[in-house]
Amino acid sequence: MTEAGMQRMAARVFACLLASRDGWLNSAQLAERLRISPAAVSGAVRYLSQVHMVSREREPGSRREIYRVHENVWYEALLDRDQLLSRWTATLRSGEEALGPETPAGRRVRDTHDFLEFMQGELEGMLERWRAHRAARNGEGP
Repeated sequence: MTEAGMQRMAARVFACLLASRDGWLNSAQLAERLRISPAAVSGAVRYLSQVHMVSREREPGSRREIYRVHENVWYEALLDRDQLLSRWTATLRSGEEALGPETPAGRRVRDTHDFLEFMQGELEGMLERWRAHRAARNGEGP
């Protein structure tokens, strides 16, 4: 995960949560298992929460927080990227108009826009195919 760009501590915390029996742990459990400080756990969880890979919840019967891996974490992460691509393509479209579509800079911006728009279309189809695949795997109807 770090080679893909995730922060080192966030990758460790995420992997620990993903591999845990119930998909959730509290701060003390994470710190103990990973042999890291509570501050390191907090920073990693803050990042993972911002990118919607984990959520903070109350531990059942306690006031302590637990950190839970989202059930369909990769789907949710890609769905977030789809929304990000929408914002980028809108911005790039404006940039192309501002630069002039026939200028070298305008053509570069248009190429970037076209690529991201293509990727967004492919991502939408891929996410739909995943939903259908997951439903079939789980014995759910269409």
